[in-house]
Amino acid sequence: MVLNKTENVKCNEDIERERKKCSFDPLELTHLLDGSPEKTRERKEREHYFLSDPELRDTIPQDYLSHKEKYEEAVRKACILFRKVTQLRDKGGDLEIFRQTLSGMLGSAILKDGNPFTLHYVMFLPTIVGQGTVEQQAEWMGKAWNCDIIGTYAQTELGHGTFIRGLETTAHYDPRTQEFILNSPTLTSYKWWPGGLGQTANYAVVVAQLHTKGVCHGINPFIVQLRDEETHKPLPGIKIGEIGTKLGMNATNNGYLGFENVRIPREHMLMKNAQVLEDGTYVKSPSDKLTYGTMMFVRVIILQDMAGYLSKASTIAIRYSAVRRQSELKPGEPEPQIMDYLTQQYKLFPNLAACFALRFNAIWLWNMYNNVTAELEDGDLDRLPELHALSCCLKAVCTADAAQGVEICRLSCGGHGYMTCSSMPSIYGLVTAACTYEGENTVMLLQTARYLMKAWQQAVGGMAMTPTVAYLKLAVSGNNNPQYWENSTVCIIRAYQQVAAGKIKMCAENMDRRIRGGISPEDAWNMTSIELAQCAEAHARAIIVDKFVESVVELNVSSALKTVLRQLSELYAVYWLLQKSGDFLMYSDVSARDIPSLQNWLEVLLSQIRPNAVGVVDGFDICDEILSSALGSYDGRVYERLFEEVSKSPLNKQSVNVSFQKYLKPFLKASL
Repeated sequence: MVLNKTENVKCNEDIERERKKCSFDPLELTHLLDGSPEKTRERKEREHYFLSDPELRDTIPQDYLSHKEKYEEAVRKACILFRKVTQLRDKGGDLEIFRQTLSGMLGSAILKDGNPFTLHYVMFLPTIVGQGTVEQQAEWMGKAWNCDIIGTYAQTELGHGTFIRGLETTAHYDPRTQEFILNSPTLTSYKWWPGGLGQTANYAVVVAQLHTKGVCHGINPFIVQLRDEETHKPLPGIKIGEIGTKLGMNATNNGYLGFENVRIPREHMLMKNAQVLEDGTYVKSPSDKLTYGTMMFVRVIILQDMAGYLSKASTIAIRYSAVRRQSELKPGEPEPQIMDYLTQQYKLFPNLAACFALRFNAIWLWNMYNNVTAELEDGDLDRLPELHALSCCLKAVCTADAAQGVEICRLSCGGHGYMTCSSMPSIYGLVTAACTYEGENTVMLLQTARYLMKAWQQAVGGMAMTPTVAYLKLAVSGNNNPQYWENSTVCIIRAYQQVAAGKIKMCAENMDRRIRGGISPEDAWNMTSIELAQCAEAHARAIIVDKFVESVVELNVSSALKTVLRQLSELYAVYWLLQKSGDFLMYSDVSARDIPSLQNWLEVLLSQIRPNAVGVVDGFDICDEILSSALGSYDGRVYERLFEEVSKSPLNKQSVNVSFQKYLKPFLKASL
């Protein structure tokens, strides 16, 4: 079956030859990634349902619109998009419709520079479900689900982001009127960054410091109306606006929000976990971490999106590398495809492998999230710290890797990758944003490190360990002595765990040494923080490699496809081992004499993956409308499509621009 082929257009000969080399059926990979042939069919039907609608197409390329025009066009499209989503839902569709239209694939094809409704679906609704009582869910979910109101999630402030305990927005309870009074006491307490807040949302979940009976009880979420439902004008005491242009996501409509004595009913505090009674009595939540439920949910979604964005970048770069010919390998011979250069393969194929590493880990973490959420409903909080630690470090490592990977893919396309019509700049803008939203990555790693320091103490104390940190037992017991090294995934996984355990142990020992030397625990933590962030990254990489290899082993697919996926999993593991070789030489069974054989293994894997690279990205089945790239289309007609894009520039509508007569000609004719 031919995927994504443009009708009546001949494909580039080089890319056609690449497809004939493929040793497996790309359609089998497509079905694997979608879940089944039936789900592939459903996905393609949904894509056609949305992408064939002329109202959802760009009449003018986004790059030629002003900031204001981009936002207005995004709102127009978003209203059409979610009207169509609602129609599908009412016909019996499932939540997959929302995931597809909000994700980095179909969603970013329609709304290329961000979606002003995203936080309504990804954070406003989930927060009501996760933090609201049954009564509150009954009151608000119907309105929000049917888009009678549009919400956002206002947590981050101008002066505080990831450190949410430092938020300054206040909510003082007045028992006489049974209302909360919201205020922004400082400039830095203004909410800053929430998507859709600028001009779109009329309600928000606002996270504020709760004060009652003269005591501050920390952060709690509140539902606050921001704008009149009829006129959309800001309500009294609400100071609201948009924060301006950014590197990317300029149609997301990020905003600012301040409060001046804004009163809301007591019932607008989301009270599933903590409550304020009518007389002002505060009933504490069973766990402070229950407040983080929405953020953990979003971090899991981020992993899925990173896999999608990196898949798009890899598809573009690999198809372009199959078409682009340059320089000479041997004098007098035709210019080779740039994918024949080993250095190009080294840029591309580890990132191709990372697409699967991120995807399989996202699936694993999603399943864990659902299991832990079910346990929370039954009052079981035991696995919540582990989930929180995993969502933090995986979010940090996967977003950083995806951002770096997209940039490497862009660079691998040479100068053409710098053009916006390549789609690389927009993909990078979307991916790199994730390195800071929902938790700045260094802070995320340090949050995981706190969990790991506690886990180390538990291991030292002989306590039971959760599965993801069970490897620490070996480091504590002394059974972590060097073993014979061979180039196998079993040895590699053990080595990753040895590195993580070694770094965790070193951090714990350095912390302890500093504290025994008279340094306060807080200062000792700060002095050790570089190593702590590194141990959390090592822990994340041990998890990612383990779950990637494990997922491939457990797949029920053809031997041909399994061979390719095994090669990719091995490449990912070997690549990062060599990238971090100093750590492996210090903490694992790997010795200096093993490095040359590992380098050779990597180069053999690159050569094995080379014939199947185009087939793998074809298996992603990203249609041209979603890919939206002159360099990465299925037919490989790179140069023709580049010229087609050039014709869309407003500067090419006239052979002589008005600036010639107004400025350039007088300048040229003037006597200087």
